[in-house]
Amino acid sequence: MADYSTIRTTAAGARAAEIDAGLRAHMNKVYGTMSVGMLITALAAWAIAGLAVTSDPAGATVALREGQYLTGLGEVLYTTPLRWVVMFAPLAFLFFGWGALMSRGSAAAVQLGFFIFAAVMGVSMSSIFLVFTSYSIVQTFLVTAIAFAGLSLYGYTTKRDLSGMGTFLIMGVIGLLVAMIVNIFLQSPAMMFAISAIGVLIFAGLTAFYTQDIKTTYVAHAHHGDQEWLDKAAYDGALSLYISFLNMFQFLLMFMGQQE
Repeated sequence: MADYSTIRTTAAGARAAEIDAGLRAHMNKVYGTMSVGMLITALAAWAIAGLAVTSDPAGATVALREGQYLTGLGEVLYTTPLRWVVMFAPLAFLFFGWGALMSRGSAAAVQLGFFIFAAVMGVSMSSIFLVFTSYSIVQTFLVTAIAFAGLSLYGYTTKRDLSGMGTFLIMGVIGLLVAMIVNIFLQSPAMMFAISAIGVLIFAGLTAFYTQDIKTTYVAHAHHGDQEWLDKAAYDGALSLYISFLNMFQFLLMFMGQQE
């Protein structure tokens, strides 16, 4: 007669192995989606910056520096009120669009929404190519990638519960946003330096927190078997890590970036 304790142990081990395999596939989807989003953002930023600047002074009315001028597109994007729309469109989407998409949209719609958001973010970030050298942008990106990989690995492997730290850091993000909006009008270099330093620390912590949260969320819901929900959760996790990476990159660029 079968030993029921042995059967239960074997079944539990098989189920644990199945969850582990599913978790690896889930994390691969998260990082893969995030990577595609980063590529879309980089290409969009580079393409828009290339169309916004010209070395031909004919018809140009705004000079960036000696030998470089804004094209008509550049003037519209960076010198008219449209720049505020470009600047705040990604933030508006996060606050008002993403939650609705996650609750009512299909997994395919959520994925498409993420990629559209990444493209809009690229347009919003295109101005960095007008301010900083390409070398310093690439250098800062590589430093950010190395830091992100280490922080995400820590969040995935640590046994420490980071949920309390996550709540504190998210409150810090709200304060950071308020300070950044205030400094748009104050234009204080000292305040910008403080914002950048605090921003790097906050989003470094959030990278570890989000990674652990993605992992624990999958493990908690894997037994439900709702693949549609898990796919949407993967895209939501990809967005969280994407935002953490981009913010770390932008804040580090304030320190490491060499201006044109």
